[in-house]
Amino acid sequence: MSHPATTPVAAVPPVLPPSSVVTLDHAHVWHPFTQMRDWLRSQPIVLTHGKGATLFDDQGRSYLDANSSIWTNLHGHRHPRLDAALKRQLGRVAHTSSLGFANPPAAELAAALVRVANPSPPNPAPAQPLTKVFFSDDGSTAIETALKLAYEFTRRTRGPEPAPRFLSLDGAYHGDTVGAVSAGHIDLFHQAYGGLLFETGKVMAPYCYRCPFNRAKPDRTDARLYRQCNWECVGKVEQAFTQADSARRPYSAFLYEPRMQGAAGMIPQPDGWLLRIAEIARAHDSLLIADEVMTGFARTGGSSLFAGQDQGVTPDLMALAKGLTGGYLPLAATLATQPIFDAFLGDYSGFKTFFHGHSYNANPLGCAVACASLDLLTPDPAQRRRSRLADLLRRELLQLWQHPNVGDIRQTGLVVGIELVADASTRAPFNLQDRVGIRVCEAMARLGVLTRPIGNVLVLMPPYCIRPAELIRMVQVTAQALEEVLGPMRPS
Repeated sequence: MSHPATTPVAAVPPVLPPSSVVTLDHAHVWHPFTQMRDWLRSQPIVLTHGKGATLFDDQGRSYLDANSSIWTNLHGHRHPRLDAALKRQLGRVAHTSSLGFANPPAAELAAALVRVANPSPPNPAPAQPLTKVFFSDDGSTAIETALKLAYEFTRRTRGPEPAPRFLSLDGAYHGDTVGAVSAGHIDLFHQAYGGLLFETGKVMAPYCYRCPFNRAKPDRTDARLYRQCNWECVGKVEQAFTQADSARRPYSAFLYEPRMQGAAGMIPQPDGWLLRIAEIARAHDSLLIADEVMTGFARTGGSSLFAGQDQGVTPDLMALAKGLTGGYLPLAATLATQPIFDAFLGDYSGFKTFFHGHSYNANPLGCAVACASLDLLTPDPAQRRRSRLADLLRRELLQLWQHPNVGDIRQTGLVVGIELVADASTRAPFNLQDRVGIRVCEAMARLGVLTRPIGNVLVLMPPYCIRPAELIRMVQVTAQALEEVLGPMRPS
């Protein structure tokens, strides 16, 4: 059951006076993905507490959390069952080492993740079930784990030559550790670190709105649909694998975000695309690495908890983070098949151990909350509620097509990307320097809704506890902010 987002919340006295928070922040805190010169000139919103889908600042103002606190918060803030799970575990022990010791919440969570990660009956794409769980700290470390496992598995099963290589999608973002950045293809984020990185292949992503082949057009009556597609993007993937094999430099693994690329701009993949790609990769003896850091735990709708399952694909390695603990604590997991696990087994003297780990591997607090979060996700009523919210959101978003600077609205489940363009008829983009997406989100914040853009793509990703009236207000505020920054809607 979701908890009410509108329950009155008593004022929480700040630990520091508001002025001291900003002073100390400006003096000492370096914020991620933020131009600090702009930040130091600003008067930031100081968030102090929350309840349900609502956050509160130090001035007593309330805001709808429209991006689930950067895509992490599934069930809302201060959910009573998650709070209780955390407090129960805190009454036992906060942290124990996973190097040489087991703990009950980690064992329970690993078993639960394996249970929900393997569909029954199995997906049609031939695959081994996911049976093992390696815990880490966040999405980047989950991906780093998967890359290391795939690299060493390939060397141990196919020989050290040629060196294992990876293929990923144009616009890919898989995190900020060196391996994850090497597999990313967003120049704005990754180019500066080129000297640190290893080479990975890049292949065309199915960005339907900006398709260079058939100029597929978004359907304004249903933002999920595109017409005139001839699957040229699938052919490009097959071509990449074939060329790599011909050059005797095959790809050991294909790394992808299933169903929707997040940091690329909320780019959804057409139904059927992932299954076709999985079949191509497996035909070329390539492992599949699914980055479900953003898409996992029912974000993209469907009947399964993971986006790849709904497309009929079970990967060889799957990375989880963000919503794993319902947005409460940093925790990540990399799920692997039995053959990958078995490649690291042997006598101690053989040194086949997976030499990789973190101090907070399998943290009991995080694992306890993650178990409680999974329990909230899986009942049928919870799934039906998410489906109803997604349908309502789809209907409400239709009004935004009336704005002349809305080029595309992309929705998958309760994940939405609204691409703002300078000219909708030509799809000409705004210059990033104009900060259009940022300015619209700043206007939304003044109107009581918090989110963060990806360039000039507005992101809406509310927690599952959001009430219908709050969801409607979230879209109405988006419309108001668009008009405030970019001018009025077209006459209906």
